[in-house]
Amino acid sequence: QVQLVESGGRSVQAGTSLRLSCAASGRTFSSYAMGWFRQAPGKEREFVAAMPWGGNTYYADAVKGRFSISTDNAKNTVYLQMNSLKPEDTAVYYCAAGLLRNWYSDYGDSAKYAYWGQGTQVTVSS
Repeated sequence: QVQLVESGGRSVQAGTSLRLSCAASGRTFSSYAMGWFRQAPGKEREFVAAMPWGGNTYYADAVKGRFSISTDNAKNTVYLQMNSLKPEDTAVYYCAAGLLRNWYSDYGDSAKYAYWGQGTQVTVSS
């Protein structure tokens, strides 16, 4: 049974940093795409960052240069390092895993990810 468990979300001040973790279990994820998405109140879920496990990284324009996604094979964990946080980054952040058929068309599409964590709240105040 696949499990993705996020942690690390909390309330912070604008301009500070935060690291989210996603502990993955239940199978070998080396063939999977790992993604981070977020959903703010009243808005649709949106893509934040993604990478093939241990591969190249891809980011939404809104977070490029501030956020960094990475994987740790030994811990089977995906991280999202968030720097220079802004109030507009406030959202519930979700970790996702999926087997993508067409990476470049699929990595930003939440519907292509089969497995999801429960989400972790990040609140950034000005």
